[in-house]
Amino acid sequence: MVINAKPKNRKPSKVEKIKESSNFLREPLATELLEDTTHFSEQAIQVLKFHGSYQQDNRDNRVKGQEKDYQMMLRTRSPGGYIPPQLYLALDRLSEEYGNQTLRVTTRQAFQMHGILKKDLKTVIATVNRNLGSTLGACGDLNRNLMVPPAPYKNRPEYQYAWEYADKIVSLLAPQTGAYYEIWLDGEKIVTGEEDPEVKAARQRQSNGMLIEDGEEPIYGTNYLPKKFKIAVTVPGDNSIDVYTHDISFVILTNEAGELEGFNVLAGGGMGRTHNKEETFARISDRIGYVAKEDVYELIKAIVATQRDYGDRVTRRHARMKYLINDWGVEKFKAKVESYFGKAISPYKPLPEWKYHDYLGWHEQGDGKLFFGLSVENGRIKDEGDFQLKTALREIIQQFNIPLRLTANHNIIFYEIEPAHKQAIQQILAQKGVVTQPEAIDPLLRYSMACPALPLCGLAVTESERILPSILERIRALLNKLDMAEDKMVIRMTGCPNGCARPYMAELGLVGSAPDAYQVWLGGTPDQTKLARPYVQKMNVKDLESFLEPLFLYYKSDRLFQESFGEFCNRVGFEALRKSQEI
Repeated sequence: MVINAKPKNRKPSKVEKIKESSNFLREPLATELLEDTTHFSEQAIQVLKFHGSYQQDNRDNRVKGQEKDYQMMLRTRSPGGYIPPQLYLALDRLSEEYGNQTLRVTTRQAFQMHGILKKDLKTVIATVNRNLGSTLGACGDLNRNLMVPPAPYKNRPEYQYAWEYADKIVSLLAPQTGAYYEIWLDGEKIVTGEEDPEVKAARQRQSNGMLIEDGEEPIYGTNYLPKKFKIAVTVPGDNSIDVYTHDISFVILTNEAGELEGFNVLAGGGMGRTHNKEETFARISDRIGYVAKEDVYELIKAIVATQRDYGDRVTRRHARMKYLINDWGVEKFKAKVESYFGKAISPYKPLPEWKYHDYLGWHEQGDGKLFFGLSVENGRIKDEGDFQLKTALREIIQQFNIPLRLTANHNIIFYEIEPAHKQAIQQILAQKGVVTQPEAIDPLLRYSMACPALPLCGLAVTESERILPSILERIRALLNKLDMAEDKMVIRMTGCPNGCARPYMAELGLVGSAPDAYQVWLGGTPDQTKLARPYVQKMNVKDLESFLEPLFLYYKSDRLFQESFGEFCNRVGFEALRKSQEI
């Protein structure tokens, strides 16, 4: 079977050749790992991504004529953000011994550790695996970390089904190559539980050309997918996971007795784009249809096979599935998926309106226990002066041995908490200077997100995580000046157009376009159901207040009752917004 349906007379990209010659993600990574060097070659870097790591260099430490300050970023694969207490304590310890003394919660419910040296990478990855974690498939051209609402409701079966199927889908699409265990664990495959027989059978079941015959990777083949692939599972109405931004989103549908019947399916979302390349763009997903629970694995394989065989393997910036659907149209895409699936996909079923939930504060879990959502500014877990978040988390988990769920807004949820332990947990956080009351957090901060950007991300053209706190302070001061102290809006920032913090769904998105300058995107909504649009291509950060003040005044004077800033921008239109700035 042909893995790529590549156009005639067009050569596959260099990355395609690297994947094909890697012997299922082994070389040249395995050889270079043994070499006494500070960094990997470009070929090994591409393979390393599949193992959960990116090579970076600290751009703050660059000195002309000297070697770059090379270090590795390691990302966990944590379906639904699940972090058992043993794993958290191991990550905390590893970040102190081998990293930059911080951890970062990502916007896809995983942990990132920065600052690892090449010589220590094997030790760190092996330790993660021996403490109930993994990094396999956290990066690379395959299914990435799968997102799920983090709320641990024990009395709401749809949430339990979402967690269950997140784990099953991750297992279905996990790389089958033995490379990961050979390289990092000397061939030892740490098994934390038996794989679901239903999932294993589904992976092995051949039908309508969905599987690649022979080889280690029956679903992916030697070339894996054309680009990264992202999946989410949620429940009706819960948009805590930015449902429209994934390659595939599944919505749990149950009957009146709470029993799982099937899934609504959306496909074709994605945030990444490239400046000044109009053929790249952010896109929200389309409704594909409904699938019964007994057919869900076959439909997943059919969608993945369609992207595997027809996604663009020549031009990487055009390789995500969103471009395939955009180029073909939904009906052609759906017809091709059905040809692999072997039958028609049923119509999409009605759903309630989507609402964003961050689950901060204390909540009943539904079985007598509690869960607690903790806001983490920009997802960065650190100790800094009197603010001792990292120490507080370590003490809580050591003392109470409770698991975590990471959220899509880079926050943390503790759960399985005995009510008798609530006061002690509150006290530990308060003593370490950590705010525990959601209402005490400025809404601009509470609903904001930023990517890490400088100094470590090689794609960043300007600041994001390090500058967003000051940006929010300036916007808050401006709102206060305009007698709009009660106003709130969703603000997201990235240091480049790749969109890791999903700025294109924000009411106010700031996307790095040059040093100290940002594209401004307007028109996303608080429930993350509408794609924002580019308003200006370059705003210097020093002009923030003068740029925003007329927009905010216009919003204050002409908004409808309870109309959000993003909704207002969409209603009046960009022409009217620009006129307001000319006055």
